[in-house]
Amino acid sequence: MSDTADYRLVRNSSVGAELHEDEAKTLAAILGVRQLKDDELLVSEGGNEQTLFILASGKLAVLSSGAEGKQNLVYTMKEGECAGTRAFVDRTPRKATLRAIGNATVYTLTPDAFETLVDVHPRLAYKVMRALFRNTHANLMRMNQESQELSNYIYKSQGRY
Repeated sequence: MSDTADYRLVRNSSVGAELHEDEAKTLAAILGVRQLKDDELLVSEGGNEQTLFILASGKLAVLSSGAEGKQNLVYTMKEGECAGTRAFVDRTPRKATLRAIGNATVYTLTPDAFETLVDVHPRLAYKVMRALFRNTHANLMRMNQESQELSNYIYKSQGRY
């Protein structure tokens, strides 16, 4: 892959789903590109890096530290998904580790690069923020559903267990 973000992949991502071609090209122009080898670390839990990540190709493991410090797989990211919205928006430490599963290409967006869009392309900035909200909301809904299923399992209600 190239060291320049492909606007078509940006447009097909969860961040770029509602962008017009020109908007996707503008966003792609400010994105960084990271090439990861199998098992290579992208970011560590607790780290202060505030970059947003868009998985352009490959897979990423989302890992969280367990009670004994062991890394537990929480989720496997697929192409087009993004990670790091909380750190990107709130500028707080990372809540998970991201590690490549096989070779992967990740597009990166720093808060400083994103803020260059606000004055020049405010509608584009708005669409990106709306996409990040949708992504966060979808994650919350998935977690609520999983929590409810776990509760149903524990209390043996609303299903066959």
